[in-house]
Amino acid sequence: MKKDDPVIKVENLTKRFGRFTAVNEISFTVSKGEIFGFLGANGAGKTTAMRMLCGLSKPTSGRALVAGFDVGCRPEDVKRSIGYMSQRFSLYEDLKVWENIRLFAGIYGVPEKEISGRTDALLDKLGFLDERDTLVKSLPPGWKQKLAFSVSVFHDPKIVFLDEPTGGVDPAVRRQFWELIYDAADHGITVFVTTHYMDEAEYCNRVSIMVDGRIEALDTPKNLKLSFGVSSMDEVFYLLARKATRTDG
Repeated sequence: MKKDDPVIKVENLTKRFGRFTAVNEISFTVSKGEIFGFLGANGAGKTTAMRMLCGLSKPTSGRALVAGFDVGCRPEDVKRSIGYMSQRFSLYEDLKVWENIRLFAGIYGVPEKEISGRTDALLDKLGFLDERDTLVKSLPPGWKQKLAFSVSVFHDPKIVFLDEPTGGVDPAVRRQFWELIYDAADHGITVFVTTHYMDEAEYCNRVSIMVDGRIEALDTPKNLKLSFGVSSMDEVFYLLARKATRTDG
């Protein structure tokens, strides 16, 4: 992978389940340090596409390079090069704060001799030194979000995939969470994020919107609003999503 190559390069990526085409020949690139919004209504195919990009599902056809590795034939190398956080599962609630950090550090392949020092540094950065031995389930929602994101980038991945990471939290917590995203991007980590909150789409450098397995629009939020002659990403999303003919998949 050359210095200026995109960290994600997708060419005609397709996933079929029998006769059903969940993802239909999508193509795009994502640059280092970019915050890339990957949007779509339920059934649009974005979750299936993300699973392929994370090395969790093999494409039916087409090609995708993530951190320089082909997702079809080198999925384990892809997994070692990325971080991942979702709304549904990010931390073990019955483990202590430090235990979660140590567990995921091991999963992500951080050298054993580095884990202790890096854990202390992270706790200090987050202001969590006094919460080191606190069970995660006892933390306020905003603290959980900060910890989950910090764990997902603990190993300094080239890319972090965020699957609806702010679902179910209040606007103030969501704003704090996006400050962490900007900080990661400033340090060269590419952020690939799905969200149902269209105000968050405004924070992305570029946004793609999927409809029925295809990418129907891809540009900066400003240019998308200009193209559709509307004042918000909510309106852009509505105009595209109402074209959808399927509701799941």
